[in-house]
Amino acid sequence: MYSAGDFRNGITFELEGNVYQVVEFQHVKPGKGAAFVRTKIKNVISGGVVEKTFSPTEKFPQAFIEKREMQYSYTDGELYYFMDTETYDQVPLNADMLGDAFKFVKEETVCKILSYKGNIFSVEPPNFVELQVTATEPAVAGNTATNALKNATLETGAEIKVPMFIEEGEMVQIDTRTGEYMGRA
Repeated sequence: MYSAGDFRNGITFELEGNVYQVVEFQHVKPGKGAAFVRTKIKNVISGGVVEKTFSPTEKFPQAFIEKREMQYSYTDGELYYFMDTETYDQVPLNADMLGDAFKFVKEETVCKILSYKGNIFSVEPPNFVELQVTATEPAVAGNTATNALKNATLETGAEIKVPMFIEEGEMVQIDTRTGEYMGRA
């Protein structure tokens, strides 16, 4: 059990049948009246963030989020299959569980599968991936001196902005959290 006075960033707890993670917290002790804890909490299943205040003595049960590493195997229509690298079990997941960052994941990439009480609710791809540029416009002479960017299509089909000197066939490093080009691989 956690009391609201013990809240720290990253703590997960149950509230009203949902699982929340503390994003921000502030212990407030006004000159008059009782102290309270002002928080921003994120529903880990839906992703929604809400601001809520608690009495420091309120207690909440701890929520244990299980993270397992699984390898993305293949896609079959609307289902994406992940394999447990220890037991070789296949787990099919719907596209709505994958999130926007999954567009940077290719087959055989190891991802973290997040579950709560055995129910999978999210997939975390690696923070950085290396992908090949499959299509981009050629650089125009004179445009390479500035920080100009151009569109590029990656081997997964995702589109990003890359510097003018990047050409088709090159491997680039991508930050999956922001979708930004980080450098040549």
